[in-house]
Amino acid sequence: MPFCTKCGQEARSADRFCRRCGHAHPGGPATKPGESISPRGASILCYIPWFGWLASVWILTTEQFKGDRTVRFHAYQGLYLFVAWVISHWAIGLWFEVLFDHFPPVWKLAELLILGVWILMLVKTSNGSRYSLPVIGELSERSLDQS
Repeated sequence: MPFCTKCGQEARSADRFCRRCGHAHPGGPATKPGESISPRGASILCYIPWFGWLASVWILTTEQFKGDRTVRFHAYQGLYLFVAWVISHWAIGLWFEVLFDHFPPVWKLAELLILGVWILMLVKTSNGSRYSLPVIGELSERSLDQS
């Protein structure tokens, strides 16, 4: 089994980059896009504000993480967090703009709260913890059990 020449982390022969430090491995075979991504890296991608839903959908449809419950949990939770933002921005925001145009934009506080939760989840996931949000985490667990 090969090792990274920079940090000494054990690497698979198919890896082109070290999973710990990102150093390029010389002469590794070309892989399919996303094939060498670590489970932790895939989980982090699910919480990128406004774009994490794309990674979540990719993770839920790929065979690579079919058996990894933790990564799939983060994918569902990131997807539901994006849905909460869409509801806040489009449904509630448009209602307030149309019906109450003279009030301050109260729904912006909900959007800021969701942005803060995204950042919190980025930090928690990058530290390797599996943090479950109060309502969204329960939905994610149910979705995980049904898939």
